[in-house]
Amino acid sequence: MVIRKGFKYRLKTDRFEDNDCSKTAGCNRFVWNTMLAIQKERLDNRLSCLSYNKMAAVLIDMKAEFDFLRKVHSQTLQQTLKDLDRAIKDAFDKKSPKKFPKFRKRGVNDHFRYPQGFKLNNNVVYFPKIGWVPFFKSRNIEGTPKNVTVSRNSKHWDMSIQTEKEIGTPVHPSTTAAGADMGIKRFVTLSDGTFYEPLNSFKKLETKLAREQRKLSRKKLYSQNWLKQKAVINCIHKQIANARKDYLHKVSTAISENQAMVVLEDLKVSNMSASAKGTIEQPGRNVRQKSGLNKAILDQSWSEFRRMLEYKELWRGGLTLAVPPQHTSQKCPVCHFVHAENRKSQAVFRCINCGHTANADHVAAINILAAGHAVLACGENGSQSDSVKREPTRAVAQASAPQGITVTLGQ
Repeated sequence: MVIRKGFKYRLKTDRFEDNDCSKTAGCNRFVWNTMLAIQKERLDNRLSCLSYNKMAAVLIDMKAEFDFLRKVHSQTLQQTLKDLDRAIKDAFDKKSPKKFPKFRKRGVNDHFRYPQGFKLNNNVVYFPKIGWVPFFKSRNIEGTPKNVTVSRNSKHWDMSIQTEKEIGTPVHPSTTAAGADMGIKRFVTLSDGTFYEPLNSFKKLETKLAREQRKLSRKKLYSQNWLKQKAVINCIHKQIANARKDYLHKVSTAISENQAMVVLEDLKVSNMSASAKGTIEQPGRNVRQKSGLNKAILDQSWSEFRRMLEYKELWRGGLTLAVPPQHTSQKCPVCHFVHAENRKSQAVFRCINCGHTANADHVAAINILAAGHAVLACGENGSQSDSVKREPTRAVAQASAPQGITVTLGQ
């Protein structure tokens, strides 16, 4: 098995190196926008899009016309064309959910990538046309470096090194399996009784963020004070994102280390968080309540948690399954009676047939695990990502649920 990992570090740039990084990102943005405009013009004229090789030929003419493009490393510009070519192909792929690429704005997601030519030496890195730049080496790099991406992170520049490492077929050390129910009151509840409290990183800083945004609205657009206040807001957004990502890593790591198989609901988060405002002819109902629910759902980052859990289970030799979410919280795990009246409130489940009472999220997790076993045994309807479409390990076949415990992280 080949494992690809990313190691992210903050660069220690001075004002000259910061200026060089900004120029390189600006040149890559210019090439992206110029070539995208050419591709759109060809589509408007009912012509096929240019391939990467033809775009590379156009890039040579662009460098002859614009001198500033020759001052940055050519491979970063070529990599930008490769990214654009891939983005256009994904947009026309019916199986891909990605949309047609958009023009890039200055100061928004500024980045560039070196596919090769960079060098690493302890805690310094060499970028062609920029030079040696020190960085904060918070951990050792594992594997063979393949490429490095430099991106702006608020006031700083970060680099992400992608590495490859070949290992033998992993065998998960655990022999247990668990169903996982995602929620808002409880971030995730496992079928063995374990549950993790939600972090709600956005909710904790929502008031502070709104106050700083009001300050921004009272300043002259693009003035120096406006730019300073904009940087303050960006730092708050980054603080929210970092806290959320750290918590997702902690929870997904804890679950993947203790469970050989994890069964999740195949939730369509984009549909669940869609707006309820409706149209002028048919206005929506309970729009304010639905807006608050959407905000709470998106604050949990269920899709990102599922992505983390899938690759971490795969690295450890485990298995991740996704099953349909219908009626998982309305089905009694004792008598298997399904009815909407079984769950009248958000937290309590009470079967109207046999009288079984339990926490609603725990009941849903048990039903999710049973649906996962049904998928493995009988091949019933279920969905799983391409990275986990394989036979279960021997450890999974011997799975048994341990006694329930309660775990709280990030408080």
